[in-house]
Amino acid sequence: MRALHPTEEHLVLHRRPSTLRWWFVVLLLVGAVVNYLDRANLSIANPLISKEFHLSPAEMGVLLSAFLWPYALANLPAGWLVDRLGPRRLFAWASGLWSLVTFISGFSRTPSFLLTMRILLGISESPFFTCGLKVTERWFSKEERGLPTSMFNTGSQIANGIAPPLLTLLMLSLGWRGMFMCIGAVGFVVMIAWLLVYRDRPGMPAEPSPASDPAVSAPAPSTRRSWLSLFRHPSTWFMIIGNFGVVFTVWVYLTWLPGYLEKSRHLRILHTGWVASIPFLCGIVGVPLGGVISDAFIRRGYPPVTARKIPIVGGAVLAALAVAPVPFVSDIVMCIVLLAIGYFAAALPSGVIWTLAADIAPSEQVASLGAIQNFGGFLGASLAPIVTGLIVQATDSFNLVFVVGACLLVVAAISYGVFLRRPIEDHA
Repeated sequence: MRALHPTEEHLVLHRRPSTLRWWFVVLLLVGAVVNYLDRANLSIANPLISKEFHLSPAEMGVLLSAFLWPYALANLPAGWLVDRLGPRRLFAWASGLWSLVTFISGFSRTPSFLLTMRILLGISESPFFTCGLKVTERWFSKEERGLPTSMFNTGSQIANGIAPPLLTLLMLSLGWRGMFMCIGAVGFVVMIAWLLVYRDRPGMPAEPSPASDPAVSAPAPSTRRSWLSLFRHPSTWFMIIGNFGVVFTVWVYLTWLPGYLEKSRHLRILHTGWVASIPFLCGIVGVPLGGVISDAFIRRGYPPVTARKIPIVGGAVLAALAVAPVPFVSDIVMCIVLLAIGYFAAALPSGVIWTLAADIAPSEQVASLGAIQNFGGFLGASLAPIVTGLIVQATDSFNLVFVVGACLLVVAAISYGVFLRRPIEDHA
């Protein structure tokens, strides 16, 4: 087959955007699944690794957080790079590097080597979700992008849902080192597929919705703003604080749920893998539902910022109400039901939070603001395993962990619901 000339390729991208752009979303969805399997493998191997390396709960908490601190910090330059270099190159480099790091992690023989690999994993995975946000901002109009952004964010929930049984089976079959190598190899396939399929759409506005004028107009000229200027706006700080509260609780689930079920609910490791997947399967429904809800309110005439806040605030409040009573429930079935409701509710804001960044930020700073907000979330994620480990070591119980998580979810709801009010352009 004859290769397309760049001009011909541009025409093809322009004529078939409605179909082609959804294939890009599917690729992002697959990338998110692999991305999160790489993150989840350590929490699944938590009991075996802590036993092999003789790690205390607090030491294991530090190892579990080793991915999160560099990931949070690396989000800041990653968003800036995506805004300037585009998602195609950044995603390819990132997926290749994180796959290589995951594969090499399987050769770990000391805790310090594994710690180093987790730090490198955090750095290499940092551009992924900002790449996805830039793709949807580039290819979808404002009233459409809630669903596709939530769709690729659902990949993390799919990974979390299948990770406990899938990774447990791989671990029992291949050992925890073989599990790391297997998941790392899959990442290289994702990188190759992305390079073969995705094409940037530079200098063009988002694709109009069916109800809008199909004519493509030239993008309006924009004023170049510095990256640091975002920190001068209150909206940026409220987004950082709000995402901190939501993601803290999510990462308590991701890093300590198997350990909680084994230690506090006395489940065997094989059973833990299946039971731990139940809340994450509920999250698969929650993430896209949040996008559908916010898009529906926009179609009803609500301002975009208000429409995005409805599932964010509602989800945070519902999650707080669900996780707070978990320590006081003795029945294992009711415990799992509350954990499932809590994670479902905490998942509702996940994709919408990213879409909110596209509604709040100027077009040329969408990825930057999304990355800054994600930085705030992963400060919470970084503290979640450490705080949990310290609480468990000091009290020999997870009870206080759930109370702390519920309080932070309330803080998140207040930050987004009360204090975040308008786009940055409105008060620049």
